[in-house]
Amino acid sequence: MNGKELIMALGLIEKEKGIDKEVIFEAIENSLVTACKKQYGNYSNIRVEVDRETGEMKAYAQREVVEEVFDDFIEISLEDAQKLNPIYELGDFVDKDVTPTDFGRSAAQSAKQIVVQKLREAEREKIFGEFAAKERECDTAIVQRTDSRGNVIVKLGKMDAVLSLSEQIPGEKYSFNQRIKVYILKVVKTSKDPQIKVSRTHYELIKRLFELESPEVFDGTVEIKGIAREAGSRAKMAVTSNVEGVDAVGACVGQNGSRVDAIVNELNGEKIDIIPWSEDPAEYIASALRPSKVLAVEISENEEEKAAKVVVPDSMLSLAIGKEGQNVRLAAKLTGWKIDIKSETQARSTDFIDFENIDGEEQDDEAEDDE
Repeated sequence: MNGKELIMALGLIEKEKGIDKEVIFEAIENSLVTACKKQYGNYSNIRVEVDRETGEMKAYAQREVVEEVFDDFIEISLEDAQKLNPIYELGDFVDKDVTPTDFGRSAAQSAKQIVVQKLREAEREKIFGEFAAKERECDTAIVQRTDSRGNVIVKLGKMDAVLSLSEQIPGEKYSFNQRIKVYILKVVKTSKDPQIKVSRTHYELIKRLFELESPEVFDGTVEIKGIAREAGSRAKMAVTSNVEGVDAVGACVGQNGSRVDAIVNELNGEKIDIIPWSEDPAEYIASALRPSKVLAVEISENEEEKAAKVVVPDSMLSLAIGKEGQNVRLAAKLTGWKIDIKSETQARSTDFIDFENIDGEEQDDEAEDDE
């Protein structure tokens, strides 16, 4: 590769790959300085210059102008320097051409290696940028294999990603070439390809899946206010409408449950309770405890404590608490309130809360039913 060919090649690379050719010029110069030092000894005064117009490459030894010369490779007398140019003074530097005879071949090899290296770096940077922009988003991955530690390697486009054991839905099995939705947790830049970590258990995966299934969620008409999830078992999601007349819960459930069913199927049967969000803590907590009916919610007067007492019908106590406490645990996580639940009988026998208002409400309900 001669000088002109190098200039043309770098111009093409800059145009097609977006790599600044000045970066390559500087890398070539640095590489050739190292090559020269091997030939002339590890002198720090070697300078290599590549002409940006012609591609011609020259190596120079920069010699300091001194009164007495001890090493003529790094020093030159004032007398000799002024023979070259009368303007030189003590302490100035004079360039001496030390370009090796095989410099062209060495330069060509160095240029080729550096161009290849820079292309790889640019490709890695491009890939990193693409996936870094997808952090906290949902994507479709294709299962490739499972390693000895139980991590599942999946393909995201041209890149491999890792679905670690801790990010897998408990009990879920993966087969070769299976297509699954994953949440891109983190993209880490390395000296090689970026490392991509994905999840099937992150609560925001549910949010991203609803954005894919429900146009109202995607465009912000319906807003997801909170999600509490125990992956593989159950999740609760609170939603509200930002547009009057739009049913937030209905937009997520879909006609005949089609939208939520699609997500449940994607998550291997994980149940999802969709509830209306409310600014009123008592109302919000009551909704969060569905499918149980709630008779009363009493909010703690100490706002910082964020504690609530809840009364449910006797027949629904186990439903409100849920298997191994899951329903109340998810409701507490979703609302951010500590929830203490008792049945109506338990509450009345222990003065758990004041029932005066509740009895009045129950009588009103009965009157409505009589009508």
